[in-house]
Amino acid sequence: MRGHLPDENPGFVGRRTELERISAALAEHRLVTVTGVGGVGKTRLALRAAHRAAGLYPDGAWWTDLTPLDGDRLLVALVADSVDLADHTPGMVTTGLCRRLADDRLLLVLDSCEHLAEPCARLVTELLAAAPGLTVLATSRRPLGVEGEQVVALDPLPPAGGDALELLRRAAGEEFPAAGPAGEICVRLEGIPLALELAAAQIRLQGAEAVRDQLGSRFDAPPAARFDLLAHTERVWPSRHQTLRAAIGWSHELSAPLERLLWARLSVFRGPFDLASATAVCSGGPLDRATLPDALDGLVRASLVRPPDAGGRLRMLDTIRAYGAMWLDRTGETATVADRHAAHFRGLARRGETAWHGSRQLRWYRSVDAHHTDLRTALDRLLRTDPDAALDLVGSVAFAWSCRGRLREARDGLEQALLLSGARGRPRARALWALGVTLVLQGEFGPAQEVSERCAREARYTEYTEDPSTGYEESHRPADGRARPRPGDLTLDAAALAGLLALTTGRPMAAYVVVSHVLDAARGGPADSAAQLRCHLVRVFALTGLGRLAEARDRATALRTLCEGLDEHWTRTALEYQLALTGLLEGDPAAAAGHARAMLEGTRGLGASLGVALGLDVLATALAAAGDGERAADVSGTGEAFWRSTGQPRRGLPGLRAMHEKYTDTVRATIGEPAYEEIFVRALTGLPQDGLDRALRGSRHS
Repeated sequence: MRGHLPDENPGFVGRRTELERISAALAEHRLVTVTGVGGVGKTRLALRAAHRAAGLYPDGAWWTDLTPLDGDRLLVALVADSVDLADHTPGMVTTGLCRRLADDRLLLVLDSCEHLAEPCARLVTELLAAAPGLTVLATSRRPLGVEGEQVVALDPLPPAGGDALELLRRAAGEEFPAAGPAGEICVRLEGIPLALELAAAQIRLQGAEAVRDQLGSRFDAPPAARFDLLAHTERVWPSRHQTLRAAIGWSHELSAPLERLLWARLSVFRGPFDLASATAVCSGGPLDRATLPDALDGLVRASLVRPPDAGGRLRMLDTIRAYGAMWLDRTGETATVADRHAAHFRGLARRGETAWHGSRQLRWYRSVDAHHTDLRTALDRLLRTDPDAALDLVGSVAFAWSCRGRLREARDGLEQALLLSGARGRPRARALWALGVTLVLQGEFGPAQEVSERCAREARYTEYTEDPSTGYEESHRPADGRARPRPGDLTLDAAALAGLLALTTGRPMAAYVVVSHVLDAARGGPADSAAQLRCHLVRVFALTGLGRLAEARDRATALRTLCEGLDEHWTRTALEYQLALTGLLEGDPAAAAGHARAMLEGTRGLGASLGVALGLDVLATALAAAGDGERAADVSGTGEAFWRSTGQPRRGLPGLRAMHEKYTDTVRATIGEPAYEEIFVRALTGLPQDGLDRALRGSRHS
């Protein structure tokens, strides 16, 4: 089935009437918003409703969690990512998303809109106008206010009913009679699901009678004693929130002092976190490497932090996180912990300089992907407080973001940091290089040329005036007798950028000349640095474009062997693409197909949708050249689906496009235009990942 929805929570209870109301509303309205107080179960109900309705939408149901966003600047990028749109287009931010959804019939779920209600309303209005087959299901504490919106208000579970008691039983893992302490707990907590889950965690620790007695003493107290965090009047919870507020405050009181301190500090994380990150950011004072793990375990036992997933990542619900943030503010540590959070993730980003070249590349790349939300949070913090550090952070991760298809975010962060920071030297040169690559991938060749020239100037300035590690080239003394520095990694990367730009604009000789010039003057070889390897890669592609195929193949094969020894993935994948091109140009479609499949395996592992699209084009061309029209049509249709996910038309080296058209015309004539189109359209409208699996297996299923 197309689409992506998170797995349902096995603890879902009741809500039959509400589910029917949502189903009926979705059948009649294009925007349905589920509203209710925090902790009432909006997300869980929307997820259940989306799973039930998914089969009614040919193009699937897609989930977007908006809780990680602290502002609307990346709203469109997050929604685009959630519908598998790795938007590489440079135009208006919503253009690619509107184009992606325009012809589809799908359900888009926007979860937790309340802190972005107005931006969400504007986006939904634009998307509904551009995509007639789109239906939006939103959750928010208040309506979005869009014309035609159908609101389904969600109340707590009936406190004295069976559903509230059943939820408490499941969460506690214990059977309770309806008459007794458990029933009284449900009434005290007014049937609010999150409050019941917090109570269930305490029941597991203390028993139902103790929990009932504690709640009784707390809720029977005067309001001033019941609600303990009213320091800021603008943060006083409305009366309809006070029961949940009191339940969270009660859980806070029951927590040990170190658990409370950790709870407050963990609120700085906006995405999932692991123990290592929690330790780095939250340690200080009595919380240290010895005491923090136990405090974290206590928060998990109390259901204040969700248990770790298969990757060891934990998460705090937004309502719980907001409470912790208020306590962090009360302790006066908000700025300190936010700075420590930013410093930690800047450190993670900086490790990429050494990790990218070798066996740690894939691990670091996946870590950057897993911590993407908090890297963005750290970048936003540094843009406000330390633009030079922001430039360092985004320059370190932007290339990985671009590989992952997050070109808009990479460009946005780089341009902001370059504008705000006045720093010269290595961080600026690296950021300009990453921005140039991003612009090339977006097809913005004019701006890319200007950035490429700035990058080269900054690299020369840095290596000539600041970098003591560069040696001097005695054989190239100018007339003034001063020795010129040998090119270092910054100059090598600037040359690789210039070469990439020349290749993509059909100038292989220019690409060859610029990278050969610096490689001939530089010390070392491709095993010495990522920049060296990138320059050698550009030279291989330039040789291919110049028709020096045997030389290109030999160099590519040697580089691939080197990458295998280094356990380097990105360059190895690009070399498989080049070897596939060489196979096609040399008239060996079988070899080309093998290399194309190897490339596809690599790009799938990297999550690079643009690379997958390019690889499928090469494979389709190879299959067509071999006369396998049915498989060529299937792979080409799948490739078109992946190209659409990038938000741009088919691209690639000019020579490949010509070969693709030539061989495709031949197999269309061989198997017949109707047969080719039927297979192509079936692959285009099917599940892209299924099509990719077929391409990698070398089979086609009708």
